[in-house]
Amino acid sequence: MKDFDIKPAAHPRTEPIRLGEIARARSGDKGTSANIGIIVESRAAYDLLVGQLTPERVAEYFEPMGVIGIDRYELPNLRALNFVLRGILGRGTRVDSQGKALGQAILEMPIMLPEGRWPAD
Repeated sequence: MKDFDIKPAAHPRTEPIRLGEIARARSGDKGTSANIGIIVESRAAYDLLVGQLTPERVAEYFEPMGVIGIDRYELPNLRALNFVLRGILGRGTRVDSQGKALGQAILEMPIMLPEGRWPAD
């Protein structure tokens, strides 16, 4: 059940929240690239993320870290998105925590929630 529409015309008032308020993340390194998985508990939250976590927006968010490209994979049956951030680790990792920290970093990304609405089934 989708109880809200995230289009600005339908809900002119929105409020920013941290992605981490509605999602969990897991990440790791893959050579010079990193993999970030984002998962949410409801279909409404998934629909919200599909519209707001575009490859372009995630690339812009990680641009200061040197990302050269983003691939996004949608997993609607799991209510998850998977991102491959190409080139973000430059010459590769020196310690395992480099790639793992990116999952925590993306959870700080702001997303817009229609005011007074929480994405729940």
